[in-house]
Amino acid sequence: MSNKKSTEDLVNALSELTVLEMSELKTKLEEKWGVKAAAAAVMAAPSAAPAAAAAAEATDYSVTLTEAPADKKIGIIKVVREITGLGLKEAKDLVEAAPKELKPTAPKAEADAIKKKVEEAGGKVALKGL
Repeated sequence: MSNKKSTEDLVNALSELTVLEMSELKTKLEEKWGVKAAAAAVMAAPSAAPAAAAAAEATDYSVTLTEAPADKKIGIIKVVREITGLGLKEAKDLVEAAPKELKPTAPKAEADAIKKKVEEAGGKVALKGL
């Protein structure tokens, strides 16, 4: 009985992972166990793909900087550097080339936080559900 409970707890914990966290977990398990998960993923794909796609659509977003007014660029560049980890020149080039993708995939909470930071700096952001 306790084994069933712990299995259910594990399933619930894994269900809360983001796609990026799942990928990192897969890599770590492959390294620890000395196996490749590709065959298992292919076998599980027919039943798991629809559920995984639905979950990804509901939780992951692409974050795009759509507009950066000239009088707000310095503040926006600072925020973009913080979000992306880019250097000053790269962040400046990205801001000046708007619309540009800031983050290809982010959980809903992170995407909302990024949007809020950029908008507080004076920029405009679009979120696109994946």
